[in-house]
Amino acid sequence: MTKGFYSIMLAQFLSSLADNALLIAAIALLSTLDEPEWMTPLLKLFFVVSYVLFAAWVGIFADTMPKGRVMFITNAVKTFGCCVMLFGTHPLLAYGIVGLGAAAYSPAKYGILTELLPPEKLVKANGWIEGLTVASIILGTGIGGFLISPMVDHFVQQEHLFGIHNAAQAAIAVMILVYAAAAAVNLLIPDTGARYPKQDFRPVHTLVNFGKSCALLWKDKLGQISLSVTTLFWGAGATLQFLVLAWADTALGLDLSKAAILQGVVAIGIAIGAVLAATFVSLKKSVDVLPIGVAMGFSVAIMSFFKGAWLPGRFDFIGIHFSYAVIVACIMLVVVGMMAGFFVVPMNALLQHRGHVLMSAGRSIAVQNFNENSSILVMLGLYSLLIKVGLGTVTIMVLFGCFVGCSMLAVILKHHRNQSKMDSLHLIGEDKRH
Repeated sequence: MTKGFYSIMLAQFLSSLADNALLIAAIALLSTLDEPEWMTPLLKLFFVVSYVLFAAWVGIFADTMPKGRVMFITNAVKTFGCCVMLFGTHPLLAYGIVGLGAAAYSPAKYGILTELLPPEKLVKANGWIEGLTVASIILGTGIGGFLISPMVDHFVQQEHLFGIHNAAQAAIAVMILVYAAAAAVNLLIPDTGARYPKQDFRPVHTLVNFGKSCALLWKDKLGQISLSVTTLFWGAGATLQFLVLAWADTALGLDLSKAAILQGVVAIGIAIGAVLAATFVSLKKSVDVLPIGVAMGFSVAIMSFFKGAWLPGRFDFIGIHFSYAVIVACIMLVVVGMMAGFFVVPMNALLQHRGHVLMSAGRSIAVQNFNENSSILVMLGLYSLLIKVGLGTVTIMVLFGCFVGCSMLAVILKHHRNQSKMDSLHLIGEDKRH
């Protein structure tokens, strides 16, 4: 890997850490404002809406200048969104501004990989990026959970530092510093020398071209499979973030600061799965991991029935109390995370490769983001609706897991049909030559 790749990794780590810690802080801030429970998933919805609304433009924006500079600008936007949240803007709107920065950041972050590295290193690079991103999720959710804990809240209310009145505000203030650090690291990313034709930002023309780019990737036999999987995965993953918090409350009786740690546990599993995929799965064999996605979906449905009351005991280790129920829950979440990381990393690499072959790096990532975040909007909207109508956490998790498992089965069947058609066309071509 080149020196520039490590600068990208560090910048991504800091930016992602702040994103995840800020989500926990924003949830806590909603609680201090006494907002209804169904509003909590809408935080993520407001975050990703920019990925959909501006998808046609963020890709071409990423191709207008060196991508390190794009990443600097977009992290500055995230810093601004964090600041306005601290100074009284409603968390949904402020987190939406952070999401705007993230939407413009993503095409540059992934697009620079295809400019910097050869195709044979993309799975490995994605494994490192996803593994580090997951490490940032673990640390980010852990830091977010700690910063909103009663201990920090008590300290903040006693000291009133810089006009900060509660732990949620303190967590937001810390994240401003982390976003600023990420922006500074972006300045160290080298210019790859990749240049694209002058970009056209005219609304109608841009939307037409973006529609053609979407159609091009969806019509590609391998592109449509990888895009289907990543679209499903990120919609499901965003929903699972909130389901884990709700499940930790109903099944294990954990408050938000402790439940946030379970999000980190899932991330540990994803990191392990990502590293295993980067080590053992080549780009040519990427579609072989699809059955793992089926297993992941149904595992979530089965896991939902677990109750902490089944294992009431605990044991002590070096003075720390460990609940048997929480330990078992952590093991299940690690396994689910491992399956998720193992099948999504090769799909990401395959999609990036096909997108880079068919169109520019920035445009292909923008198409990917549009589809994946449209899925997030739909699934989080449905999740909020299911909460509002009164469905319980277990019922929602069963529906969620079965939907993911069955959808992955449908993708596998589609891939087999594609392969059969390609084999038939190949045989017809052979007959004509003879």
